[in-house]
Amino acid sequence: MVIGTRLRSLREEREFSQGDIEKRTGLLRCYISRVENGHTVPSIETLEKLAAALEIPLYQLFYEGEEPPPLPNLSKRTTTEELALDAEAVKENRFFEKVRRLMSKINEKDRQLLLYMAQKLASR
Repeated sequence: MVIGTRLRSLREEREFSQGDIEKRTGLLRCYISRVENGHTVPSIETLEKLAAALEIPLYQLFYEGEEPPPLPNLSKRTTTEELALDAEAVKENRFFEKVRRLMSKINEKDRQLLLYMAQKLASR
């Protein structure tokens, strides 16, 4: 979608002239024409002015319809606390993965001794 085409159709829907938009935004009529014809790409600030002049929310410049499109659920996490807990879980997983790799490198007798010591410490 070309933003200029969308702006022109929204402006014409509301029966505004480029002069009306000029008065409402303070932007020059020739600039509005250049945007609508695709010769200039407006900044976000300019798009905000144009949306306000057209009396529409900013998202409607990019989406046709009455409601904004549904947002995809990219993450099942909902709070920052859960994100922090997940970060701790990642650290724990790295630690246990490192322990597992190191345990696989030692011989059986030393592994048994290490497990015995861990059991004794855990029972305290």
